[in-house]
Amino acid sequence: MKKTAYTSLLLLFLTAVSSITAQQKNITLEDIWSGEFRAEYLNGLRSLDNGKEYSVLNRSRSGSTIDIYDYKTGKKVKTLVSSNTLSGIDQIISYEFSDDESKLLLATRLQQIYRRSSLGTYYVYDIDSKKVSLVSEEQIQEPTFTKDGSKIAYGKDNNLYVKNLQTGETTQITKDGEKNSIINGITDWVYEEEFAFVRAFDWNKTGNKLAYIKFDETDVPRFSMDVYGKELYPSQQVFKYPKAGEPNAKVSLHIYDLSSGKTNKIDLAGYNSYYIPRIKWTNEEDILSAQLTNRHQNTVDLVFVDAKNNSTKRILQEKDDAYVDITDNLTFLNNNSFIWTSEKSGWNHIYHYDKTGKLINQVTNGNWEVTNYYGFDQNTGRIYYQSTENGSINRDVYSILGSGKNKVRLTDRTGTNSAAFSADFTYFINTFHNTENPYVFTLHNAKNGKLIRVIEDNKALKTKVSSYNLSEKEFSTISVNGNDLNMYTIKPKDFDPNKQYPLFMYQYSGPGSQNVSNSWNGSNDYWHQMLAQEGYIIVCVDGRGTGLKGRDFKKVTQKELGKYEVEDQIAAAQKLSELPYIDASRTGIWGWSYGGFMSSNSLFQGADTFEMAIAVAPVTSWRFYDTIYTERYMTTPQENPSGYDENSPISHVEKLQGDFLLVHGSADDNVHVQNTTQLIEALVQANKQFDWAIYPDKNHGIYGGNTRLHLYNKMTNFIKENL
Repeated sequence: MKKTAYTSLLLLFLTAVSSITAQQKNITLEDIWSGEFRAEYLNGLRSLDNGKEYSVLNRSRSGSTIDIYDYKTGKKVKTLVSSNTLSGIDQIISYEFSDDESKLLLATRLQQIYRRSSLGTYYVYDIDSKKVSLVSEEQIQEPTFTKDGSKIAYGKDNNLYVKNLQTGETTQITKDGEKNSIINGITDWVYEEEFAFVRAFDWNKTGNKLAYIKFDETDVPRFSMDVYGKELYPSQQVFKYPKAGEPNAKVSLHIYDLSSGKTNKIDLAGYNSYYIPRIKWTNEEDILSAQLTNRHQNTVDLVFVDAKNNSTKRILQEKDDAYVDITDNLTFLNNNSFIWTSEKSGWNHIYHYDKTGKLINQVTNGNWEVTNYYGFDQNTGRIYYQSTENGSINRDVYSILGSGKNKVRLTDRTGTNSAAFSADFTYFINTFHNTENPYVFTLHNAKNGKLIRVIEDNKALKTKVSSYNLSEKEFSTISVNGNDLNMYTIKPKDFDPNKQYPLFMYQYSGPGSQNVSNSWNGSNDYWHQMLAQEGYIIVCVDGRGTGLKGRDFKKVTQKELGKYEVEDQIAAAQKLSELPYIDASRTGIWGWSYGGFMSSNSLFQGADTFEMAIAVAPVTSWRFYDTIYTERYMTTPQENPSGYDENSPISHVEKLQGDFLLVHGSADDNVHVQNTTQLIEALVQANKQFDWAIYPDKNHGIYGGNTRLHLYNKMTNFIKENL
């Protein structure tokens, strides 16, 4: 009877499991690109100065509200402003407080220019009077309050303007701005893309001086793109784009004095000032900091400028045999000592210097990386940061004294944790996610990390995703070429080790990047899950040159982009092909941008390993890419011609044996379609057959309307036909 009962229970259990499995849905491309898996976020999260409340931008189809919430209770205290009560404003896209929190700057009707830049219509909302005023009748860039909220500086038509909010008067402070020639206070294309900022001006503490960078693009070669549109004749977009080895914009630093109306140019000739990637006023109203670097970007000078007499002094110099990363971590404390991050120990860590540049202390230390610096609590002396101490694929939040003692781990869930602290460092809102859990927003005590409450857990999304036929993302390492490389694997849900499966590899591989991370799904993850449903094994390997495993691992690719990374992808594929459940005769690889550069090279140079590859928007020769990014890792093509040419896919087209799909957007302002056309011509002349697709008027992201759905249908079909 016991045996019969056990058998009955087992049959009942198996029937239930079978029923659950049968009920699970397969992912479709329509699911992925229709927003089916969209997560909820806390948009526009800002901590108020009282340390007890925070604001969030809530948007719906009917309008937008900026709402205030109590940290401790989570209850909404009030709605600060609603677009429905503001004439002429349909949606608030983003917002900023003035430092005294008396005013809001509201962004509306933004029109994207490049990756980070946009033109917009901006309003100032006075919180007490509830009055709203237009900053400018025309669309402007990067409007920024003075500390007291009495003035706004902004860019328009390559010039800088200052508006007095009390009188309504606007003053044009530069007049030489000209398209494709002179830009004042707004970065040029290459600075925006590679130094990752747009606003190249900054107010001092008292709001009586404005520092800005001037870009003279006169000698920078022009690049033009045809824009096909729907008219009878195409138009052209023409802009200055310095390719590797070509002239950059000449940059200069200026300080405008509002009292006198005079502008002074700062003499930086005695320093490594080929680039000016950061300017920032210190806590002393007349002392401006400027980070300067040479063309090779292997020396950074931190220079202080005294605006009283325009004198300069180098406070700190950072050198590296390869390059020095530019970050936004420079933070000035009340006494004008400062926080700085550096890889000089071999790993990225936090350092504390006094205002003369003398090292006070190395705050963090170890064979792990500080990945984000959050701030310094002047009251407790504690520094808050994010790091990889719990493994290079994870992120946790910590606090530590400036002395480097009494470190506290503030997060306890393994995965990706990031923090937004209250203004007084009493609380922090943690954003947690990993491969099993979508974004969870929780409130914690900043002293010990104790959980206070859950704000948003995306439970509905987790439930929805669980109804789909998803496989586990398995993390491991693979030992190739003397290194243990981070790897993840996605197998079919019904994986049978006695069967053989095609292997499809994915990677990006760019310097300092990371694809193998314990984080929630992006669009490509869902696509990879869909392919796993179809019977493919998906593998991603972060090879040499990727980030978060120390300075030497990251910078080994210096002057040889594409050499060691390709060797690692080929070696990993060969080792994986030795597994009994991998069909070594069906191995593919794909990537986008740098990843497309890599997938092309891997197929061409690894013809005995890979049977197919897909390259989307690839760089095909670093000669075609911009100065700042390329020369940081390769120096110039004049100095390093072999590094540029020997690792270019164009140099290896004769080796192509497998199936190759090449995709690009014709209006890619970043990785120009020239890369693809040059590779196409080389393949044609080598009499190599391949497939290709150009998406008209699409940029580096290749999106808009049904574009992404079409692209991923094309790639899916190519995989099914050729793998």
